[in-house]
Amino acid sequence: MKNLLTLVAKSALVCLSFTVLFSSCVPQKKIKYLQKLQEKDTTVFHTNRHNSDYRIQVRDNLYIRVFALDEKAFFFFNKQSGTSSYNDFANDASIYLNSYSVGDDGNIDFPIVGKVFVKNLTVDQIKAILQEKIGEYLKETTVVVKTVNFRITLVGEVTRPGAFTIYKDDLNIFEAISLGGDMTEFANRNRVALIRQVNGGSQVHYLDLTSEKILSSAFYYLQPNDIVYVSPLGYKRWGLGSTFPWAIVLSSVTTTLLLINYIKK
Repeated sequence: MKNLLTLVAKSALVCLSFTVLFSSCVPQKKIKYLQKLQEKDTTVFHTNRHNSDYRIQVRDNLYIRVFALDEKAFFFFNKQSGTSSYNDFANDASIYLNSYSVGDDGNIDFPIVGKVFVKNLTVDQIKAILQEKIGEYLKETTVVVKTVNFRITLVGEVTRPGAFTIYKDDLNIFEAISLGGDMTEFANRNRVALIRQVNGGSQVHYLDLTSEKILSSAFYYLQPNDIVYVSPLGYKRWGLGSTFPWAIVLSSVTTTLLLINYIKK
């Protein structure tokens, strides 16, 4: 009987040991980014496809400022009265209130100029159109056009999931992930879902961040309203992540060892 109890106790100890050994860490191959690139000992060049080709859509918001030497002209062409200052850029609400919303007809209503069709145009194209139209009224002006609604959302296996507002013209996938404090240990870096809004719905693109090919991908740069979903690895699905009851496992191991010691006596 003692031999049987000893065999059972040892078997339980072996099972618990294997559980701790194989589930307490994730292989480096599952964690590293750009793995092939890291193995090379020379500089490798990749052509990035820039985000400047984003086309403005209905309900997008544009921040537009016209700068001129004539102070009165500034009052005519800008929403705020007074001179432009840092306060124009101080917070999200201020930027939003001083932006131009694209209507269902694809137009914005700009002072003096009137309606300007901007749907499916890039920021640079809109800037050129406004510069030309304003030039009919006033010379020596500079037009600045920015997208206000450049927000991206990170969900899933990232340290700090959430929505983030971007105050720059472009953002690549690695910069986006860094905003969320990087991926967790149990993130599936081979299959990151990029959800992008298109006319009439959404498209899902799967990205492999362990491959250097991501650097030349058409989805390396994100667009406004993109959602990045990082799915968990199989280890996490089996409940062996940070929430796994390791204290109970270790307690069981200790109890098993005491039981074997008791049986031997």
